[in-house]
Amino acid sequence: MIGISKLYCGAVEPSDALRYGRESRRLPSHLLQFSIDKKPVVVWNMTRRCNLKCAHCYSASSNVAYTDEMSTEEGKALIDDLVRLGSPVILFSGGEPLLRSDLLELAHYAVSNNIRAVISTNGTLISRELALRLRDVGLSYVGVSLDGMRGTNDRFRGVQGAFDAAMKGIRHCREAGIKVGLRFTINRRNAADIPAIFDVLEEEDIPRVCFYHLVYAGRGSALMKEDLSHQETRRVVDLIMDRTADLFARGKPKEVLTVDNHADGPYVYMRLVKEGSSRAPAVLELLEMNEGNSSGYGIGCVSWNGDVHADQFWRHHRFGNVRERPFSRIWTDTSNELMARLKEKKRWVKGRCARCRWLDICGGNFRVRAEAATGNLWAPDPACYLTDEEISR
Repeated sequence: MIGISKLYCGAVEPSDALRYGRESRRLPSHLLQFSIDKKPVVVWNMTRRCNLKCAHCYSASSNVAYTDEMSTEEGKALIDDLVRLGSPVILFSGGEPLLRSDLLELAHYAVSNNIRAVISTNGTLISRELALRLRDVGLSYVGVSLDGMRGTNDRFRGVQGAFDAAMKGIRHCREAGIKVGLRFTINRRNAADIPAIFDVLEEEDIPRVCFYHLVYAGRGSALMKEDLSHQETRRVVDLIMDRTADLFARGKPKEVLTVDNHADGPYVYMRLVKEGSSRAPAVLELLEMNEGNSSGYGIGCVSWNGDVHADQFWRHHRFGNVRERPFSRIWTDTSNELMARLKEKKRWVKGRCARCRWLDICGGNFRVRAEAATGNLWAPDPACYLTDEEISR
């Protein structure tokens, strides 16, 4: 996760994280990526069921009842274990988490036990009444997926009217006083809509947007050929920086992040150096604190049936099941070779990744994407768009 507004626009300084000792339990949400202990943020895909049919869905969800989902009591036991482990955030996801009748109960249980609760949703089911109930639970954040403007989004999500329903859900959250943001997965079908997404941020007074680079997992594997080229990616990241800076310059700052391609970090830094910005040294320090990709280390995933994965895109690698053993024990069990290697992945990456001058702040980028594209999870991430000259030591 690369904070464009934090880094390029100066919304955060190294001293902001240092003030809290960089401890996960003390850091506010917007600084968690700079923690020194990297206690895992855990995504719980609490249901596989979904009312949409998204082309890039990593869980390949459908609108059917699945029979192997964890119960409410099993969910509470998971939360108890995450609290003991020191996880700062549990992110309720799916499928569509709002299709679980016990979501509010579980989110309230998490908040009551001093773990921040976040929801990742398509937003189409958030009525005005539900938004008020979500507010009363004490959610830290609601992330709503919106992958383009009306026509683009509805084609991408497989249901006509999904855009309008999601926008209603966003407005209901804003009216209820809940922090809400957009989640946008970049690909060739929707990259042209990014300027319009920035317009929506401003017009609707939405405080946050996360632009996700495409990961080849689930139904997203079929979109591999629709990923941006390296040059197209560079243009998109430049556009995101330009539009974010414009908002700041006009006194309308937004929290803007890019996710799932840690080449963005060095790219932001190199642009600041090229522009002669005095912020460049501070940005490099923040990137070193961030450490790049943290799958299997600073982020983990529990599936609807209790399986534990390195993140939500790693369903083909299972480390254990929380119905059989607590997440905390699975997560810290480095007798599993892959788990051990993910916790020190910089030692194992191959090719240009191993030679890269930015390895310490990129962390080897996205291993699951390298595996999907090449069959070797330690191979270079094909989505890294930095040139050989830019990565030379």
